[in-house]
Amino acid sequence: MKLNDEERQIMVNLEYEKALSFLEQAEKVAAMDLWDVVANRLYYSIFHAVSALLIKDGHKVSTHKGTLLMFGQHYVKTGIFPADASKLYVKLQTMRERSDYNCVYVTTPEEMQPLFEPVREFIAKVGNLIEE
Repeated sequence: MKLNDEERQIMVNLEYEKALSFLEQAEKVAAMDLWDVVANRLYYSIFHAVSALLIKDGHKVSTHKGTLLMFGQHYVKTGIFPADASKLYVKLQTMRERSDYNCVYVTTPEEMQPLFEPVREFIAKVGNLIEE
């Protein structure tokens, strides 16, 4: 489906708002010690932020893996984001998958709490890029 400029901007805004909402949810569930849910919400906050960026720039993606690959190709390899941003994205994707699907894997506050600030910075950078 081809989007006109107005539709594209609406979709970008909706994706970015979802990213912000999921970050806020992660912060709230962290206060309740629900660390598996934190992993899920932090991952999805980055996923939706990247989706907003891809839509803004006219890239079509329909899978989580495709979104990650396109992020690397268009934003990391070009120097818009550092390689650490891609590593953060992959780390959160792995943690989310393990938390959601592996009954033995349990996330901890010690591994999750340090991820909040890099996620906030990531989402803020996306916000700046989509405003340009």
